Amino acid sequence: MPNRMQSEKKLVNMAMAALLLFFTLFIRSIAFPDFDVRQHLATVTRYDVVKDVPGNSFIPSNIPDQCTPIHLNLVARHGTRAPTKKRIKELNKLASSLEVLLRERRSASEHDTSLQNIPAWMDGWKSPWEGKVKGGELVSQGEKELYNLGIRIRERFPDLFADEYHPDVYAIKATQVPRASASAVAFGMGLFSGRGTLGEERNQAFAVATESRASDMLLRFFDSCQTYNDFRKSKEPDVEKLKEPVLDEITAALVKRYRLNFTRQHTASLWFLCKQEASLLNITNQACDLFSPSEVTTLEWTDDLEGFLLKGYGKSINYEMGVPLLKDVLQSMEQAIKAKEEKQAPGTYEKARLRLAHAETLVPFSCLLGLFLNGSEFELIQREQPLPLPPMPPQKRSWRGSFISPFAGNNMLVLYSCPAKNSSNYFVQVLHNEHPTPMPGCGNSDLCSFEDFKEKIVVPHLKHDYHTVCNANLEVPVEQLETKQKPSKLSQLFSWLFSRKNEKKGAEKDEL
Repeated sequence: MPNRMQSEKKLVNMAMAALLLFFTLFIRSIAFPDFDVRQHLATVTRYDVVKDVPGNSFIPSNIPDQCTPIHLNLVARHGTRAPTKKRIKELNKLASSLEVLLRERRSASEHDTSLQNIPAWMDGWKSPWEGKVKGGELVSQGEKELYNLGIRIRERFPDLFADEYHPDVYAIKATQVPRASASAVAFGMGLFSGRGTLGEERNQAFAVATESRASDMLLRFFDSCQTYNDFRKSKEPDVEKLKEPVLDEITAALVKRYRLNFTRQHTASLWFLCKQEASLLNITNQACDLFSPSEVTTLEWTDDLEGFLLKGYGKSINYEMGVPLLKDVLQSMEQAIKAKEEKQAPGTYEKARLRLAHAETLVPFSCLLGLFLNGSEFELIQREQPLPLPPMPPQKRSWRGSFISPFAGNNMLVLYSCPAKNSSNYFVQVLHNEHPTPMPGCGNSDLCSFEDFKEKIVVPHLKHDYHTVCNANLEVPVEQLETKQKPSKLSQLFSWLFSRKNEKKGAEKDEL
């Protein structure tokens, strides 16, 4: 009789568990009918997933027919990459931890029907990157992202890319990090496809210029900026503290849902696994399925919060160290205008300056342009004042890493010559991820006269000297840095040697 009662109780519990699971999935489908987790992976998001997702109702400017593009600047992030060596170790550790958790649960719950709640994929799970000793390389999806971007840019601006290839006409630059330089190669193959003489596909050989990590102030300015590195090191523990309550709340929900003794670290690692599976492998029904859509958007917010504070508008040093890149963009435009005014012959002057780098490059550059802000916020950053933190879901926010800096994310600045356009002959249009994007410094228009672009967006930042900002004592307010004396040649040499000494150590950081 007791055995029969136990069997009946077991069946009831199994039925209740199945009903609860069905009800949970049903509620998810109603509350989030079009939810695609692949669009909520912060900076691990693939380009093709978010490139054409409408972010707002912005209506772009109509470019008059008489306007012609005469120069293009590109700042792009590398394409989709494999997890780094550090993260591969984390996933291998997660596999071992899950095995222990399942074993403990089974030994403690031999007759517990709630074992039905445990996702089947966890049993015997191993990291897809198990056995790999290196990581961070560009994967095939990332190659295609940049290859196709190159093709689309040439199709969009055929006149700009009509000249015969020369490295001084179409300059391609990349950092020395292999995933960035490989992205530059993939991009160039697409941009110049069918334009050369090599092989049946008529490939074009082209040059990719790089700088040493220790001296690359244009694309890896964050490496040599001691002020920034000190700030980041001091701020990272505070950022982790901000994330802890969210991770603890979601961990408690996972423990209740799956009856496994998850810790905060388990939750963080499972979220990372979700991002890698969804982005690199298109798997969304394993680690990602552990979390509800609201939990996914909240975890995404914690990643965005970190990006905002350590790479974005959270502190002016995050973007002021990128001023050398902004200067380089302005200089290229001024040279293009000079060539136009002097009627220089085609093939004798630069038409495009194309750069492949990292999220740590793209995000500060976007901030220097004032993207993703309203007018009052733009005024704050020009006074180097911090902005309020991005609001937590379900409130809407502009600062989303999945749109600001997905894999292969990019900013293009197109310089137009418009002979019959009012008082100015030259205009700048900003495209973010290939879409016209408003600039608060230009009245929230995506099209701005060159004079206004220079005076209202670029010049306010030019008061900062890279060496002064990046070698300043953190105790001195950033607002006062430009008044300090420029470091001597000897101090710059020591700074360079210090950067070289830490170059190998820096390579271990989990860069984006």
